Amino acid sequence: MISRFVSVVFGPHDVGERLDRALAQHLVGEGLSRSQLASLCERGLVRCEGVPLRSSAKVRAGGAAVVVEVPPPEPVRAEAEDIPLRVVFEDRALLVVDKPAGLVVHPAKGHATGTLVNAVLHHAEMDDDDDPLRPGIVHRIDRDTSGLLVIAKTAEAREALAARFKAHDIARQYVALCEGAVPPSVTFDTLYGRHPTDRKRFTGRVREGKRACTHVRGEATFLNGAASLVRCTLETGRTHQIRVHLSEAGFPLLGDVAYGRRPRVEALRPIAAALGRQALHAEVLGFEHPLTGEALRFVSPLPPELAAALAALEALGQP
Repeated sequence: MISRFVSVVFGPHDVGERLDRALAQHLVGEGLSRSQLASLCERGLVRCEGVPLRSSAKVRAGGAAVVVEVPPPEPVRAEAEDIPLRVVFEDRALLVVDKPAGLVVHPAKGHATGTLVNAVLHHAEMDDDDDPLRPGIVHRIDRDTSGLLVIAKTAEAREALAARFKAHDIARQYVALCEGAVPPSVTFDTLYGRHPTDRKRFTGRVREGKRACTHVRGEATFLNGAASLVRCTLETGRTHQIRVHLSEAGFPLLGDVAYGRRPRVEALRPIAAALGRQALHAEVLGFEHPLTGEALRFVSPLPPELAAALAALEALGQP
């Protein structure tokens, strides 16, 4: 399915009205509510002469047509798609995969297809249909983070793994490249929640929220402390947790668009640019098999772009 486009030309009686309200009045027959139109504005899908408009904008006299792009409806169930999948381990209950950067874990707004879940459904028979859009998903990593994920193929395995994640009884270690000289050992233990002014971001600087704890080990520094190689062990697993904790401590990940910055040291800039994503990789995943009790531990090597970035940092020299 593809997007459809609806064009609206406002009249004199619309002048001064909020854009979302005026659009809703004109598009009653299109099945679009004011809140839906406001959401489309936020996504940049309401435009006038190609320029995105804000939902709070006022309709002006003599304006050109406003074009509303209406995306196809989101699916209610994920469908199998033939997408390459790197399988590290598989049995009748579990699937452990090594996710590349750029692959979204499950269908969501703006990513209805082409996700890891779509690939898994093509690869394996899934008995767990508790959530038809996220079958077997018990944890996630960001789209532009690479590394290991465990997926439950049965309802029994999903419930057991979910309980282990809730009890923080899963070993998860990440490797990252960041700015600054990270100490040999530091723990960030904060409250955690959405950023007060940017709802797409998170922060550890809140008065109320859930606990977030990241244990960080600085393993090497480069260019007189301009950058570091670190390994992070998660005690909790909040969205963007490592990226936020390191950034708010003054050690933003190289290549992190949301929480990072243009590197202050010029020599780091081409390295960050070449990455094309944040320098974060889910390197180690360990847990007891939910059915057999066997201790499982998996290690993922650095993907090529991170290995190249580390080699470039090493070439700059260590203190």
